[in-house]
Formats: sequence, C-alpha cells, structure tokens
Amino acid sequence: MFLFIWLVLFLVVVAFVLLIPALSRRSISDQFSGGRPVTCPENHKPAVVNIDVEHAAASIIDGSADLRLSDCTCWPERAQCNQACLSQAVHARPYKQAEIKTGKKQIYHLPVLLAAFVAWYVGMLWHSHYMFRAQWMQAVGLTQAQVKQLVWWLSPHLVTAAACLLFAYGVAWLLAVSHRKGVLQGVLMSGLLCAAVLATSWYGIARMPHDLFVIEAGYAVLATVTMGAIVGGLYDKLILRSR
Repeated sequence: MFLFIWLVLFLVVVAFVLLIPALSRRSISDQFSGGRPVTCPENHKPAVVNIDVEHAAASIIDGSADLRLSDCTCWPERAQCNQACLSQAVHARPYKQAEIKTGKKQIYHLPVLLAAFVAWYVGMLWHSHYMFRAQWMQAVGLTQAQVKQLVWWLSPHLVTAAACLLFAYGVAWLLAVSHRKGVLQGVLMSGLLCAAVLATSWYGIARMPHDLFVIEAGYAVLATVTMGAIVGGLYDKLILRSR
C-alpha cells in the first residue's frame, strides 16, 4: 500500500502544478471556441469569424489572453484587415455552443466512490494477517505491537482512502475527456495513469526494499485493475437519477 500511496501522492503534487494552467486554458477554450456572427466594419455585410483559441490559451500564461481572429468568411480577400470586428466576436454567441455543451462527458461519482472503497478494502485485506502482514512487517521493520498500534490510528486509513479516491477520479477524468467507457477501457486508462506516475517517480520507488516493493507492487496492480474495471464498467450505469 505504501507504493500505491506514494504514486498517488506524487500525482497530487503534479496535479496541483498543472491544474491552474490547465483550467485557465480550458476556460479560454470554452469561452472563445466556435464560429461567431459579426457585421464586417469594412463592407457592412454579415460574416462569421473564429477566434484563435490556441493563441489565446497560450498567451494566458503571461497574464490576460491575447485575442485575435484565426478565420473569417471574408478572407482571404480581406485577410489584411485590422480585425475591428473582434469586440463583436467576443460578445457574440457562437454557433456551435450547443454542440460544445452536448459533446462534454461528465464524471459519475457513484462508480468513483465504489471503486475507491473497494480498492481501500482490498488494501486492508492485502496487508492483514490473512495475507501479507507478516512479510510486510518484516520488510518494513515493525514489530507486532507497533503494527497493532498503527492499525488503530485514523490518519493512515484516511490517507489511504484519499489516495484511492483521487486515483479513481483520475481514471474517471481520463475516461470522460477521451469519451470512452467499458471495463477494458477503464482498465486501460487506469493502467496508463499508474504507469505515468510510476515512470515519473521511479527513482524513489526503486530505492524501496525488494520484499516491500514486491508486496506493494502486487497491491498497486490489483488496485489499479479493480478501480479501472469498476469506474469504466459502471460508467453512466450507476448514477443518481433526479426525480
């Protein structure tokens, strides 16, 4: 379980580093994507323009978004215009707004919660005296009395549950953005997420004692497959329906 917690905690750090820029870029994309109706200031005829979303999202890193047009129905004849219609385009309602909204896939929370609980419970069994507790104690270097005291502490259980929940939401997010569902797709996305975190933190993980690494790697594989199968298999099936 240490290995799995290490992987997920590393994922938390990476997520916080990348979250704010990613949310800013996503907000810019949602706000300015789609063709927009305007009246050309030069010939006073209707036109449809597109805002350069990629440039706006990239420029947000330096502060406010730098807006410019990427396409217009009056181009290429008037491609050298001063883009005076940009203010109209910003406030105009895009034609594809409805398509953008319906194209998004949401995250269903019940499969995520169930997957996190199952992974946490499997971890409890995996490290219990019924399975690998004796080998785990020897690898970690703890006595029976220390382990009994550790079992009654609340913080290790909370950290493990939070790690499982975060990983399950990561799998659900990958499925949502890739528009995929199903057991195999869930296991695939879960495996990719685990592999990505493992690859970026391999230096620290490789320093673990061999016996401890084998125990924790076995649990990490089992938890990864379990959560992927549940989140992907129950996607849009286990939901709370409004009355």
